[in-house]
Amino acid sequence: MTNEELTKMIADISRDVFGKPFRHQGVFNKRLRTTGGRYLLGSHNIEINPASYEKFGADELTGIIKHELCHYHLHLEGKGYKHRDKDFRALLHETGSPRYCSLLGEKRRKATGFHLYECLACKTEFPRKIRMNTAKYRCGRCSGKLRMKREKSL
Repeated sequence: MTNEELTKMIADISRDVFGKPFRHQGVFNKRLRTTGGRYLLGSHNIEINPASYEKFGADELTGIIKHELCHYHLHLEGKGYKHRDKDFRALLHETGSPRYCSLLGEKRRKATGFHLYECLACKTEFPRKIRMNTAKYRCGRCSGKLRMKREKSL
C-alpha cells in the first residue's frame, strides 16, 4: 500500500464513520516503534506504522486510523483531543475505535533493576538499572554505607 492509497483510505473512513472530510495527508512512518500511528498537531497529518498493517492486517489498520481520526476531528473542532479527555473517550466509544493497538502490547517490556544494593546499617535494598559508586552515595533512609548485594546478568 502506498501513501496515496493510505490517504484515500483515511479519507474514506473519515467520510463513512465520522461524516466529515479528511483534508490532509496520511503517510507510513517506519520509525514508529511503540505505537500503531500518530496524529501530528502542527501539520494535521496522520502517520501510520507499516509494521502494524503487515503483521495484523487491514482490520488493525482500520482501527488505528479510526483512533487517529478521533484525535484529528476533535483537535480541528477545538474540543478535548487527548486520551484523558471526556470528548475523546466519548468519540472513541461512539465510533467503535480501539483505545490501544495490538503492536503496543507486544513491544512493552517490564523494566526491573539489574543491580541490587544494600545498606549495611538498616538493610534496606535499592534496585538500580545502572551501576552506582558505593563510595559516593549513602542510604537515603539512615545515611549508612551501601554495598552491592547482587549483580543481575541480562
